[in-house]
Amino acid sequence: MKKRKKGSPGYLDYKKRMEILRAVIYFLIVAAIILLGYSQTHTKKNLLTVVGIVGCLPACKVLVGVITRWPYHSIAADKAKEITQKASLLTLAFDLVVTSTEKIMPIECVVISGNKIFGYVSNSKVDLNYAAKHIKTILNQNQYEGLTVKLFDQYSAFLARAEGLNNIQTIEKNDMKEYEEGIKNIILNISL
Repeated sequence: MKKRKKGSPGYLDYKKRMEILRAVIYFLIVAAIILLGYSQTHTKKNLLTVVGIVGCLPACKVLVGVITRWPYHSIAADKAKEITQKASLLTLAFDLVVTSTEKIMPIECVVISGNKIFGYVSNSKVDLNYAAKHIKTILNQNQYEGLTVKLFDQYSAFLARAEGLNNIQTIEKNDMKEYEEGIKNIILNISL
């Protein structure tokens, strides 16, 4: 299983698999410690039982991560490949689950070009205006001002906008990668 970085295509599915594996291993270790203590003393009143119960804390923490990510899936590989090809000069972030104090908003992809941020959301339950406003507010709080943030629920409209930004970038050749990476890192920080 190839390791995926946060913001790359397939990250959510990779992270889910890894956390499920970690949870199973942690709970097996806890069960083994408790069984070892019981087999040695033939009673549950021993030090290994206490160690096993305390060991449930990190196991449960990992299980909470699994439950949190369970409803969300990675962007389809063919869409990720198409976006990567058509927006090759832009800064891209995939598989985002942006969180606020009130809502959790899955965003399949975000393209960043200078002061313009466009995203694709396939989930119809996401309030596009709220999500865009939340991202813009967080970026403003981190001294990234004057940005345009727009989210699309139509894949073709998003792809056309990303392709247009890529075409503009080929003509203008602005070198704002460091600035765009800063924006991307902030968006990744507010995402699961």
